[in-house]
Amino acid sequence: QVQLVESGGGLVQPGESLRLSCAASGSGFSTYHMSWYRQGPGQQRELVASITSYGSTNYADSVKGRFTISRDNAKNTVYLQMTVLKPEDTAVYYCNAVRVLIPRQYWGQGTQVTVSS
Repeated sequence: QVQLVESGGGLVQPGESLRLSCAASGSGFSTYHMSWYRQGPGQQRELVASITSYGSTNYADSVKGRFTISRDNAKNTVYLQMTVLKPEDTAVYYCNAVRVLIPRQYWGQGTQVTVSS
C-alpha cells in the first residue's frame, strides 16, 4: 500500500510563489509515475503536471512556464514549484501515484491553494 500526504498549500497574492510537497510511504516510489492534479470550485479535476519514473515531464498549457514538477527519490517526495500564481490557480491540489507493474493508482487528500485578487 502507498499513502500520499500533500503539504505546502496556503493563501498567496497574485504573482507570488508556492511550493507543494507530496510525501509517499512504502517502497517502490522510484518506479512510480507521479502527478499533480487540481480541482477548482465547480470544476472537474484536471491534470496539472506529471513526472515519470525516468524523469519525463508534462504540463497543462495553463501552467506551462510557471510550474515545475520534480521528484527526490531518496526522500520519497514529489514537488510542485508554482511561480507567478494567478487567481485561476486557486484549487485543491492532489498528489497522484501510479504503479506501473501490476497497475494501481493512489491519491492524496489534497492541499488548498488560494490566490487572492
